[in-house]
Amino acid sequence: MPSELSAQQIDDILQGIQIPAQPQIMADLQMEQAMPDPDLKEIARLISKDVGISGYILKTVNSPFFGTSREILSINQAVVLLGMNTVINLVNTIALRNEMHNDANIPEELQKFLTIYWDSAMDVAAVCMIIAQLLDYRDSEKAYTLGLFHNVGIPMLISRFENYRTIMYASYAADAEKIIDLENQHMNTNHAVLGYYVTKSWKLPKQICDVVALHHNAEEMFSPSANYDDERKTLFCILKMAEHIFGFHEQVAGNKVDLEWEKHKETILGYLSVSEFEYDEIISNCQNKGFGLHLSD
Repeated sequence: MPSELSAQQIDDILQGIQIPAQPQIMADLQMEQAMPDPDLKEIARLISKDVGISGYILKTVNSPFFGTSREILSINQAVVLLGMNTVINLVNTIALRNEMHNDANIPEELQKFLTIYWDSAMDVAAVCMIIAQLLDYRDSEKAYTLGLFHNVGIPMLISRFENYRTIMYASYAADAEKIIDLENQHMNTNHAVLGYYVTKSWKLPKQICDVVALHHNAEEMFSPSANYDDERKTLFCILKMAEHIFGFHEQVAGNKVDLEWEKHKETILGYLSVSEFEYDEIISNCQNKGFGLHLSD
C-alpha cells in the first residue's frame, strides 16, 4: 500500500470522503494494551464508562458462541474469563458500528442494507476467529479484528455514492481480474483502499492494514516480488475462507457464485496446507456454531 503520498494524492484516493475519527474508547484501550503490564482492572474500568458498549459486551459474551460455563455479570468478569484481547475486540465491534452508522438522516432502505452489512462484518469476524483456532493460528483475536474491519470502506462508499450498491453487486457478478476493478472504473477509488486508511488512522496493527488493502488482490499478496510475510498471507487466507463460508458474496453482495473464491481457492487452501476433507470439516464446524451457508464445495 502506498506510504509516501502527498496530501493531494491521498485526497484524490479518498474522493473527498472524510476518515472518521477513532473512537476515544479505542484509543484509550490501545494505550493500556501497549503498557508493559496492562492492568485488566483499568481496562474493565474504561469499558464500563460506556453503558451501551458494556451492555453489548455482556449480551455477547453470554451468547452460545462463547459457551461460558456460568453467566458473566460484569465487565471485570468478562475481561478475566475471556481475556483482554477478546473483550477489546468486542469493544472495537460496537465502537466501529456506532462511529460509522450513526446518521439518522440515512433513508430507511439504506439503513436496512447497512444493518445487513454490519451483521455480516461481525459474522465474518467470528468465522475468522473459528478458522484461526481450528488452524492453531497463534493470534485468533487478530484474525477477528481483520474480519471486522476488512470491508469498512463499503459503508463509506454507500454514504458517498448513491449508485454504489449497484456497482458492488455488479463487481461480485463480473468475472473481472479483481472485484475492486469496477469500483476503480466508476469511482476512481475502492472499498479496500478506504479500509486501509481507516485501519491505519485508527492505529490497528500494520499486518491488518496491509491485508485490508489487499484483500481483493491475491495476485499481489502471493507475488514472489511483493515479498509479503507468512503472517500476512495466513491472515489473508483465513479472511478469504471466512468470507466464503459466511457467504458474503450471496448474503450481502447478491451473487449466488463466489467467483473470487473459485479463482483463488486452490492457492488459499494450498498455502494453508488444508485438504478438501479438512476444508469440509472447517465448514461443518462453522455451521455447527451457527455461521455460514450450506456449501457443497
